[in-house]
Amino acid sequence: MNSTADNSVLIIGAGIIGISIALELQASGKTVCVLDRTGVAAEASAGNAGAFAFSDIVPLATPGIMRKAPKWLLDPLGPLSIPPAYALKIAPWMLRFWRASWRDRYETSLSAQAQLMKLSRAALEKQVKRVNGEHLLRREGQLQLYQGEREFRASLPGWELRRQHGIRFGLLNSPGAIAEVQPGIDPRFTHAGFTHDWMNTVDPARWTRHLAQVFVAGGGTIETENIKALSQDGGHIILTASTGSRRASTVVVACGAFSGKLAGTLGDKIPLETERGYNTTLPAGAFDLRTHLTFGSHGFVVTRIWDGIRVGGAVELGGLKLPPNYKRADILLQKASRFLQGLNPAGGSQWMGFRPSLPDSLPVISRSPKAAGVIYAFGHGHLGLTQSAGTAELVAALVEGRPAPISLDAIAASRF
Repeated sequence: MNSTADNSVLIIGAGIIGISIALELQASGKTVCVLDRTGVAAEASAGNAGAFAFSDIVPLATPGIMRKAPKWLLDPLGPLSIPPAYALKIAPWMLRFWRASWRDRYETSLSAQAQLMKLSRAALEKQVKRVNGEHLLRREGQLQLYQGEREFRASLPGWELRRQHGIRFGLLNSPGAIAEVQPGIDPRFTHAGFTHDWMNTVDPARWTRHLAQVFVAGGGTIETENIKALSQDGGHIILTASTGSRRASTVVVACGAFSGKLAGTLGDKIPLETERGYNTTLPAGAFDLRTHLTFGSHGFVVTRIWDGIRVGGAVELGGLKLPPNYKRADILLQKASRFLQGLNPAGGSQWMGFRPSLPDSLPVISRSPKAAGVIYAFGHGHLGLTQSAGTAELVAALVEGRPAPISLDAIAASRF
């Protein structure tokens, strides 16, 4: 790395957030360089479900959620778990999570999430046109499935919230109605909600690489470098790595689950935790899937990736260092085999990725309270792909010093 000062924007992170920001800043005339420790879409952006989940406006920290906490600890293979080896370390985060579930904080988070989703949907459509990317999208909707009348009725307040925020959907009240949308679902799932405007990419890794190719073709640069620390020197930010240092006037931190450590080197204490997500991708012909399926009470989804099927999800709050527990992926695949008649579970490949999560289910998109030249864009949880284009527009507004299209108060680093 060089040690000369320059006025270009440096982005740390070549996942979907960082690459989307790079494209947006490039379009506004900035000279942009992206730095990443492993390369484009090599982390969480490679193996997620590929969903643009704009209808998922309800935060995970909902009122009453903490009553379920003992069950999480007792079921290490359940849809939301905390490994015993990590329980003590995550206790302060869980305390913040509990506070975020109080009615006042929850309603603030819900409103902010809905605004960010609306912005991100419109931003994605602009991005798709800019990069000529329609061929990499699927607009096939989503089925949210419920096992029985009681589970379905418990979901109705969430559907009412979606209606209030202009999200288009239909409710299905029988296995027969469900089968008209997606044949082969076990009749134990008696009810469903169908979200018409839900979108997926054919492959999240390919989508991110496509955006990166457009960025490079436009004159942008992407370099492999592991940034260890950030510091200030007058009006510049110093990026330190094992190979040297670089100075820049503006730095964007968008390296997902690894962002919290970098923020800490500036003195910003942001309670970033890691949701470890698991999945299995089955080869072509495993199942005739016609729409994205969400088994909410079981904590997983089934989606098409190219011609194959990806079964994944669950939330394991286990940090960055514990070894993967692929029994979680096995359990999800076993459930999918029971729930989808005719699914062939053979020949799959397993994956585990790190989702960067904050206790109120909202990302941080703001300037650093400690360093005006640093902008944070991380903590999207399982909504990074969904909110990537909207995040890019917000970061561009911050870089250019113009008003953001939505309020940034609820997603500011200073909220912690």
